[in-house]
Amino acid sequence: MTLLIIGLALFLGTHSIAIVNPVWRERMVARLGILPWQGLYSLIAIAGIVLMIQGYASARENPLILYQSPIWLRQIAVLLLVFVFPLLFAAYLPGRIRTTTRHPMLVATKIWAFAHLLANGSLADVVLFGGFLVWAVADRISLKRRPPPLVPGLPPSRINDILAVVLGLGLYLVFVFGLHAWLFGVSPV
Repeated sequence: MTLLIIGLALFLGTHSIAIVNPVWRERMVARLGILPWQGLYSLIAIAGIVLMIQGYASARENPLILYQSPIWLRQIAVLLLVFVFPLLFAAYLPGRIRTTTRHPMLVATKIWAFAHLLANGSLADVVLFGGFLVWAVADRISLKRRPPPLVPGLPPSRINDILAVVLGLGLYLVFVFGLHAWLFGVSPV
């Protein structure tokens, strides 16, 4: 569990700099340069991901079950996750989805985390998915006080919405019917 918590702290910590201290971030970019800053940021975030994966895998060996989800909640979770991949694509394919949700990646993160909390009740699940949910809510609230980050992507277009939905649903199907089980050892269906 310690590795999971350290990994979460590193990953969400790097992603929280703009929330907590955007001025410090700008000073560091000015001091180091954008590419060295992005390199350091990426190394810390990747280390966080690796530690999260190792910590979560280790915690799953002897799980401490906090609650047992009924089957119907797991089915709702699978349905909620239909929206996640299209929203992730919409973050980089500006169109009406991005305009309507304003921050599709944060919406996707909140849905992903909430759905996993509905379906999984171990302490490791609550720490991992609960951590992401709390972070996404805090980031969304903080965006009301600061300018939104520029996300690289294609120029705005109606076609982008279609692309986001088609690509997102395609990736969702691949994930549900094989990739999730292959990557995480658990089939969602």
